[in-house]
Amino acid sequence: MTTVVFENVRLIDPASGLDQPGRLLVRDGQIAGIDKPGAEGRPEGAAHVDGQGAVLCPGLVDMRVEIGEPGYEYRETIASATRAASAGGITTIAVLPTCKPAIDNPALVRMLRARGEETGAVTILPYGALTKGCEGKELAEIGLLHEAGAVAFTDGNRAIDPSRLMRLALAYASGFNAMVVQHPEDPSLAGSGCATSGALATRLGLAGIPTAAESIMIARDIRLAELTGGRLHFGHVSTGEGLDLIRQAKARGLNVTCDTAPPYFDLNENAIGDFRTYAKFSPPLRSEEDRLAVCAGLADGTIDAIASDHHPRDADDKRLPFAQAATGGTGMVTLLGVTLARVHDGTLGLPQALGLLTYRPASLLGVEAGTLAVGAMADLCLFAPEQSWLVTAGKLPGRAQNTPFDRRPLEGRVLGTWKAGQRVYEADAA
Repeated sequence: MTTVVFENVRLIDPASGLDQPGRLLVRDGQIAGIDKPGAEGRPEGAAHVDGQGAVLCPGLVDMRVEIGEPGYEYRETIASATRAASAGGITTIAVLPTCKPAIDNPALVRMLRARGEETGAVTILPYGALTKGCEGKELAEIGLLHEAGAVAFTDGNRAIDPSRLMRLALAYASGFNAMVVQHPEDPSLAGSGCATSGALATRLGLAGIPTAAESIMIARDIRLAELTGGRLHFGHVSTGEGLDLIRQAKARGLNVTCDTAPPYFDLNENAIGDFRTYAKFSPPLRSEEDRLAVCAGLADGTIDAIASDHHPRDADDKRLPFAQAATGGTGMVTLLGVTLARVHDGTLGLPQALGLLTYRPASLLGVEAGTLAVGAMADLCLFAPEQSWLVTAGKLPGRAQNTPFDRRPLEGRVLGTWKAGQRVYEADAA
């Protein structure tokens, strides 16, 4: 193993409140020390990284990623997803169970964890399926999946519809202190809708999904969490009404948390105005009022984490009439840059934004990651917050290219990513 010294960097560790210029020492894959600027000496034989004033922070922890493997390798493989993650400064990904077969078998959990170790570049944390086959009919073997290493339980973008089944899931998972992650959308209200109900959907002739589909499901599940004492987490919350309910639940001391994704605080429903299928999501993009409410939820702490919501899709999945096209967009490469847009506009402070991408999702998942603490694994991201780059579909790292941010200039360029002290990504010369 090598010794590496990072110098001339702005060290930001939201977990400890560290935000200062200085240098960081990595030895044998772990963080060995932090010095202030001007510290004397450098270990003999140490490699040297001059950050030239860039920010050095913990490697990002992305708590909501779908990959194609196994079953849908034409969309994304573990290898291609790893390239996308590394280019985005991400060193840990929590993988949804909605592959084929679904991750409802302990052997699949162990296999995915092992495959992550084999990459040497990213830690893969599998979610366990909440129901067998993610079909929403019968609970999966939560205890066995938890023992095998599943970090939480969900059916991905398929909401658990029957109230009794969700109650049983929360109650049973609570015995393992396991988190249940719900897609907050009432299926009967969503129906075959593909856009948020309103004037735009009507003008485009698209079947609408009322925003109440989100808040009704959130309200029901908060009550079930209160009834069972279970740990409940809502993924990609997208409406002000839903966030108000979560805010109230937290004020009552309930064990309820949530995340959101960049499309919901950076885009609104107008992004689909020309039937642009790369902007078709589940839940759908919302009104500008809801986008601003999500920004407020990030700022006041109601939202616990930002996840990429990376859903790779083949071009043929998207080259269809809007109503028939698959939902989802890639997100790992653009996760940091789009989040930093909320720093540049004053919504968030830089340490606050990085906290939502590092130690806070790590804490939700119960894993040791997302910190620059001495003794921690040296999973690191070096980025230039003011350096601009252009998102270009077709040229992004990874197999999937279905980004809603195509042709979008972003400020915040990842310069390098390190996993256990080994460099796994280096940006091309600007």
